[in-house]
Amino acid sequence: MIYPFHEIRCPFYSVTETSSKSVSSNSNSKAWSSSSSSSSNLAPPTPRCEGEILRSSNLKSFSFAELRASTRNFRPDSVLGEGGFGSVFKGWIDEISLAPSKPGTGMVIAVKRLNQEGFQGHREWLAEVNYLGQLYHPHLVRLVGYCLEDEHRLLVYEFMPRGSLENHLFRRGSYFHPLSWSLRLKVALGAAKGLAFLHSSKTKVIYRDFKSSNILLDSDYNAKLSDFGLAKDGPTGNKSHVSTRVMGTNGYAAPEYLATGHLTTKSDVYSFGVVLLEMLSGKRAVDKNRPQKEHNLVDWAKPYLASKRKIFQVMDKRLEGQYTVENAHKAATLALRCLSLNIKWRPDMVDVVTTLEQLQSPKGNQRGQSKSANSNLQRVQKHGSGDATNLNRPISYPRPSASPLYSRKSWEVKSVPKCYFVTDVP
Repeated sequence: MIYPFHEIRCPFYSVTETSSKSVSSNSNSKAWSSSSSSSSNLAPPTPRCEGEILRSSNLKSFSFAELRASTRNFRPDSVLGEGGFGSVFKGWIDEISLAPSKPGTGMVIAVKRLNQEGFQGHREWLAEVNYLGQLYHPHLVRLVGYCLEDEHRLLVYEFMPRGSLENHLFRRGSYFHPLSWSLRLKVALGAAKGLAFLHSSKTKVIYRDFKSSNILLDSDYNAKLSDFGLAKDGPTGNKSHVSTRVMGTNGYAAPEYLATGHLTTKSDVYSFGVVLLEMLSGKRAVDKNRPQKEHNLVDWAKPYLASKRKIFQVMDKRLEGQYTVENAHKAATLALRCLSLNIKWRPDMVDVVTTLEQLQSPKGNQRGQSKSANSNLQRVQKHGSGDATNLNRPISYPRPSASPLYSRKSWEVKSVPKCYFVTDVP
């Protein structure tokens, strides 16, 4: 049984209202997934305090000593990343007993340790346990367990060898190579499926913090959504939205949400449009280092997205020769629909999944391929920018074992700060 929740005030803890709405899990889910039941058997909402959430989750409760041993006493050289929550450490546990194991043996994990002085706190920690402790899907990161001991708050995740989408799009270096067009479509489709699952009629969860740094990649570049600290239950009954305090990341939040505090699934769709635009352009949603007119990616790119002739001004130059004009235009049109200021014009995530599946199909990729190759060859010869044979040169990707895991790096906080607004919407 899944218990989506709404936050309410409690003297000591974040308390929740629950209903017995069931969530259908993936058929291949394992022991940690919840079994579903008929959604027609609804029980009256009952308040749930911290203890009830922790007891109802399908998670391992680790001791602090166990996690300290699995991460080699949280050694600095085991740090995978840092963010508003705190630091993320690489560790190892036995696959069966989940007890600490020697480095290089057993199952690799990522341990996120709460920074008591950070922006995020206990409520976000509890929200992750509540959602990821009950929901299972191939495109949601698996939460293995948690630690709640004295002042310590930790979360234990599966290790994602390829790190975050953000790193592959924007970081430069010997390890991070540019993602190919086909891999970008694969990642976009996987992330879209994760959001579609959350938005489904039985789950009804609004992610609220969809961005490239929260999309993690496994060794096969399968995308999984991580960090559910800001997730909220969707509207119920006849309600069209959830009124909540405005929280999120600059450049990704939907404009109507910023203006009113009204949160809907279409708020996530807008954020998906921003990330899709980042994937098409290879540019960050907000970057003050670009010319002033290009600081905000959406504002700058929108006029070019609807035109086949102008779309090349937006497309990532590193993708030349890998896509057809038709497919680039279809992907740009999809992004433009997601970014519509009128929420009624934005597609549902199910429709987004369908469109991306069509783009990824062999028929969709092959259509116009020879025309695209010839046009790219002409551009190379005309501008003398290099040997045309490089257009089809295979791209090599880094070894999974060398990758960092977590999306929230210190540079993200600097370049795309998380915005906490002081206005509460009643």
